[in-house]
Amino acid sequence: MKSKKTSILVVDDDPAALETLAELLVEAGYRVLTATGGQQALEMLKQQTGIDLIVSDLMMPEINGIALTKEIHSMELNIPIIVITGFATIELAVETMKAGAADFITRPFNNEQIKITIKKVLETKRLQKLAGEREFYKQLSNRDEMTGLANYRSCHETLEKETERAKRYSRPLTIMMIDIDDFKGCNDTYGHLAGDAAMMQIAGLIKKQTRTSDVVARYGGEEFMVILPEATIEEASFVAERIRQAIEAHPFVTEEGAPMASLTVTIGLSSLPDRASTKKDLIRTADIAMYKGKTSGKNKVVIFE
Repeated sequence: MKSKKTSILVVDDDPAALETLAELLVEAGYRVLTATGGQQALEMLKQQTGIDLIVSDLMMPEINGIALTKEIHSMELNIPIIVITGFATIELAVETMKAGAADFITRPFNNEQIKITIKKVLETKRLQKLAGEREFYKQLSNRDEMTGLANYRSCHETLEKETERAKRYSRPLTIMMIDIDDFKGCNDTYGHLAGDAAMMQIAGLIKKQTRTSDVVARYGGEEFMVILPEATIEEASFVAERIRQAIEAHPFVTEEGAPMASLTVTIGLSSLPDRASTKKDLIRTADIAMYKGKTSGKNKVVIFE
């Protein structure tokens, strides 16, 4: 991290102590900024970007280390803070850590202690950032880019787990296959951007009618799947009918807000253990029910029999 010139803001109302610590950190390879008090530090933080760490004296007039720590956290800057304290005020340093400081160092200075503490705090920040990025990309890889729903891969992974759980504990599991009726006509009439807007509106309507424990996924094209753990086919059919009615009644608009013609969906349902015994069978039978609805008039809910 030193090769990238990590920036450290040092805050101390004692000019001699401020200069000593700044020189030590510059020699250690860091880019150092200094402030002679909490208020000046806050002003610098409002104007400066790229500060990676703050090292602040605890006992300062006007704004002490605790108040400064709280203020920085309220600004949501995500900059770790190390406070400097004398041995007599370690209890206050602990209070500062409760307020959000990452660590503290004690006077008289031990140069190695300062370097080790700074390295530890910066490494913790790096690992937290890395963990956050991994979680972000993990979520991204599980989501459909357009609708924000679970994508095809994530849908299959969830259904695999829920199928095994339902079979192991002899619990009901129902799925819906939902297909937008005549969606090609919507794209041909209004354009693909309007079609995308309609797709996102339908995704939101499906989510609104389902439970938080249900998984709504974009299965592909204009097709969605809803996984309903612990739901019987009868319970799921009521939810499916609510979804169908909500979409039929919805005033669809283009991405620019212009009104569109109404849209409808056909929904096929199947369940464990009565209508299927495996994940593959569950999808196949729900598909059969949906296509039966398609060939018999569309805009309906069909249970596989």
